[in-house]
Amino acid sequence: MSAFRKAFPKLSPISHTKLSADDEWNLQQERMYRLHRGHESMHLEMIVVFLCALVVAQVVLVRWRQRHGRSYNLVTLLQMWVVPLYFTIKLYWWRFLSMWGMFSVITSYILFRATRKPLSGRTPRLVYKWFLLIYKLSYAFGVVGYLAIIFTMCGFNLFFRIKARDSMDFGIVSLFYGLYYGVMGRDFAEICSDYMASTLGFYSVSGMPTRSLSDDICAVCGQKIIVELDEEGLIENTYQLSCKHVFHEFCIRGWCIVGKKQTCPYCKEKVDLKRMINNPWERTHFLYGQILDWLRYLVAWQPVVIGIVQGINYSLGLE
Repeated sequence: MSAFRKAFPKLSPISHTKLSADDEWNLQQERMYRLHRGHESMHLEMIVVFLCALVVAQVVLVRWRQRHGRSYNLVTLLQMWVVPLYFTIKLYWWRFLSMWGMFSVITSYILFRATRKPLSGRTPRLVYKWFLLIYKLSYAFGVVGYLAIIFTMCGFNLFFRIKARDSMDFGIVSLFYGLYYGVMGRDFAEICSDYMASTLGFYSVSGMPTRSLSDDICAVCGQKIIVELDEEGLIENTYQLSCKHVFHEFCIRGWCIVGKKQTCPYCKEKVDLKRMINNPWERTHFLYGQILDWLRYLVAWQPVVIGIVQGINYSLGLE
């Protein structure tokens, strides 16, 4: 026995404080595997519950959006504004919380200006400039985050001696910032667009406009159009839709691309966005806006669906 002890001395227990981050992660995965070993049938039931809840939730949300679009958009926007705040405070993400607070304060002021009556002539330009800035910044963050993730997956980070974990974290955080604030900015821009257009009287969500539109007035901002259609403006040009109504180019682009409107601000005739966007680089911005609209569901309603699934699993005794 003494010879065995000399050959194989007693090993001291492993201290978790001496483990690296990767070893700690591998140890947690091993514990999770051991805990759930032999529960394949239970896991299959949980997957079925999740898929059924996902399908039912999708049907309910689509029907809600079709029948009561305004309430659906407001509830979705409220969830997108509050749910990340809960996880931010819970996980101590102070950097995101500071950016969230700054965005909320400035956007609240913009929303306050857009809902005032009478509406100032400078307010529409201020609103669209702010949300266009948010839109472009979110686009830049999204592209940088996506490229950083591809950069890491291809192993290019090794050439610059950057750890894969660090470069991947940077890419995921940048992509999340871009997508989240892009969605939030477009939703708030849509609300401001409705309020401003309704206040000016040239647009009504349901029904006829309360004011008639002159040929030299822009229905988006209510200001006079100085530059003729065939003239080259110093700051911006004048744009005419297929319905023959004319607008400031910056106003109608903000109305359609940033404010998510696809109809004329006055007669509600459908706008041909492909005809409006001639620059191929601007088409990527339009496609990015469509992606943001699709991701609204993932950001706002996916946590709710997962919470419902967790409740069903708990009631059925599934771990």
